[in-house]
Amino acid sequence: MIKQCALDDFRSKLRGDILLPQDADYDATRRIFNAMIDRRPALIARCASAADVVACIGFKRAEALEISVRGGGHNVSGKAVCDGGLMIDLSRMKGCRVDPLRRRVRAEAGLTLADLDRDCQAFGLATPTGIVSPTGIAGLTLGGGIGWLGGKHGLSCDNLESVDIVTADGRLLVAAPTEHPDLFWAVRGGGANLGVVTSFEYRLHEVGPVVGGGIAWPLARAKHVLPFYDEFARACPDELSLNAGFFTVEDGTKVVGVKVAWIGPLDVGERLLKPLRSLDSPVADGIAPMGFVDLQRGGDGAFPRGRRHYWKASFLRRLEQGAIDVLVEFTATCPSPYTQVGLQQMHGQAARVSPTETAFAHRHDQWDCLILTQWDDAADDERNIRWTRELHAALRPWVEDAVYVNNLGDDEADRVRSAYGANFDRLVAVKAKYDPDNFFRGNQNVAEHRI
Repeated sequence: MIKQCALDDFRSKLRGDILLPQDADYDATRRIFNAMIDRRPALIARCASAADVVACIGFKRAEALEISVRGGGHNVSGKAVCDGGLMIDLSRMKGCRVDPLRRRVRAEAGLTLADLDRDCQAFGLATPTGIVSPTGIAGLTLGGGIGWLGGKHGLSCDNLESVDIVTADGRLLVAAPTEHPDLFWAVRGGGANLGVVTSFEYRLHEVGPVVGGGIAWPLARAKHVLPFYDEFARACPDELSLNAGFFTVEDGTKVVGVKVAWIGPLDVGERLLKPLRSLDSPVADGIAPMGFVDLQRGGDGAFPRGRRHYWKASFLRRLEQGAIDVLVEFTATCPSPYTQVGLQQMHGQAARVSPTETAFAHRHDQWDCLILTQWDDAADDERNIRWTRELHAALRPWVEDAVYVNNLGDDEADRVRSAYGANFDRLVAVKAKYDPDNFFRGNQNVAEHRI
């Protein structure tokens, strides 16, 4: 039980505010993207500044509370919310300062991809982020950040110049190539293991109109479409990214589709995409020139808030026939019309970075093979979770022992080592230096899985 005098003192130190379970906004604030997460913090600190985060760290230590940190609240594992502890909510920290001459942006941790894209595109600029715009920039970047610009400009974490981070001892540090370089290495892929990042400085790139959208074929054509897609994607230039996937359209028809993003001269992109668009009489073709913000928002409708989510994922180096057969077989029996199975391409510049350059180790031409299961009714939990696990197990002969940390669920602690591969021990050592007591453990925690 937190004493009232301690709570009053804590409140007096904040520019932001505190929510308790009886407060009107408490339930809305503790709710996140995944409706399966139903945890109740003892209190929520809605921070307005880095100084508020420092105060939260001090209060946590004084009261011996568990903590969790929320940015955009879009992570499937629900690590942003703790039971009975202090939830540090950064979602109101939305400062964004674009320097178009230096091509840099300083972005606070409460921004979503949509917020950042909007502000940077006002100057015709962008930095690599993800592909669903309500996602928070903080969790995405700290885990790596795979998205449409990866082929041409690398991952989100590859475009970091520096971060402001509050560490376990309550210090606000700058981590950059010349300041705490070991910490800077670790936050680029190491997730929330090292501290609370309050702002990010990114490099920006010129990004104008793009060729984007998607094309789809009946599921029955998948065994012909996907081998062509495999070869086509492997030969594509850095400026082109191609994500394949299985999904269900509004009339209940199951289809296989490819979403595209060409970041370059529009006429060149349209010419390069002709072979794909001419393949096998597609049932839908929505590929067209569009603004970058529209490209980034293109997948939003498929992932509304309030659904129940259970995901599995692994990296896939080659789309072999056996893997295609498994994907087609399971898609045909998928229990939810909202579920998608995706192949998010990672190639080009994102794959050329040395595996040891950042904590994100998985630098290959590959796909993030995503089983994004979602449904509405809690009564359907067991069959959707079972289907997801069975599909993931059936794909095991073709996928790598590697996973993108941002896709790990709440029940996958045994896969944390696989998220970092050869970089795991180095990340554990940096964690031990800056957080020797494992103060920050409401995450995909590396300290708990060291040998």
